[in-house]
Amino acid sequence: MTRTETVAAFTDLYLPTVNGVTYTIQLWRDRWRTHRSEMPVVYPEMNGYDPGTNEFPIRSVRAPLYPQYRLGLPAVPDGLETPDLVHVHTPFTIGFTGIRFARKRDVPVVASYHTLLDDRASQHVSGNVLDGVKRTCRLYERSFFERVDHVTAPTAFARDHLLETVDADVDVTVVSNGIDTEFFRPVDPTSFCERYDLPTDRPLLGYTGRHGEEKNLEEAIKAVTGTGMTLVLGGDGPARDVLEKRAAESDADVRFLGFLEREELPAFYSALDVFVFPSPVETQGLVALEATACGTPVVAVNAGALTDSVIQGETGYRYQQGSIGDLQWAITRCLDEQDRLSDLCRRRRAMLSVEHSIGQLTSIYDSLE
Repeated sequence: MTRTETVAAFTDLYLPTVNGVTYTIQLWRDRWRTHRSEMPVVYPEMNGYDPGTNEFPIRSVRAPLYPQYRLGLPAVPDGLETPDLVHVHTPFTIGFTGIRFARKRDVPVVASYHTLLDDRASQHVSGNVLDGVKRTCRLYERSFFERVDHVTAPTAFARDHLLETVDADVDVTVVSNGIDTEFFRPVDPTSFCERYDLPTDRPLLGYTGRHGEEKNLEEAIKAVTGTGMTLVLGGDGPARDVLEKRAAESDADVRFLGFLEREELPAFYSALDVFVFPSPVETQGLVALEATACGTPVVAVNAGALTDSVIQGETGYRYQQGSIGDLQWAITRCLDEQDRLSDLCRRRRAMLSVEHSIGQLTSIYDSLE
């Protein structure tokens, strides 16, 4: 078994964009430095971010359909030395560049399955063409992932999707992206509640993250309508205006907090009685893990990766998508069992940690020749 020291990360998503992929790469880089050696990263150049040590931006163009993202031109930057292994995080131009780079340098290549492309397709097309677009996405994914030596998937759901739905002939290991449990921990939320004028005399439910149609947040608004509970929504996104309109039309106490600084998140999670996560399109759902690490039980839709990330009766409860009654039942169960569930959430912190994930990655890396 070889000892892997330097791992080069290739990704089409990176800073200053903030999402689950960029968060994971940052966290893995930070921990890999203390665990083994360096993890240089190759990414598309974007305005507003200056590269640091061992960060290699390449020229980029605006991505179609997602103007906030950039597609890197397929070129390896100068100065990147041959690593012991390449890890590609996205199946686009820079992902393919990483595979070609690894093959030319005769080093192993691992890929992470962060995003289900066929799920994203339904955000842009519908009707008769949707099935054809999904089939194309799966053929594309199969072609990409069958070029690498090993794949990591953040949940069993994502692994099964790649093997069964995409029908890729690959070796896959479930490796959670992991979270920083030193940072995400139960804290005193008093000052946070005072800053945002949050009530303390009624159940407080919440969500933070992207406000997109695919996140299904209208179900959370419907669930608190007429209940006397308060729903707080952190984050922002293209669906925010519609969500604010829905909240204003309903008999629901919904507070829109806007984008929260990362330093505020432990207090946000700790302030909640229940974290509500109705999104059916997750490959892991890191915010559910962050809430759990802060001792807050999660109510999640029984779909996608949340069937793995939220353990029924231990870290929260799941509900059937579209059933507001079922969602309200799950919220009530969490409130009734809050002390027990919160204790079980805290006990799972070690399993959620990025250190646990890095240990698994190390075993995979070292096993590849």
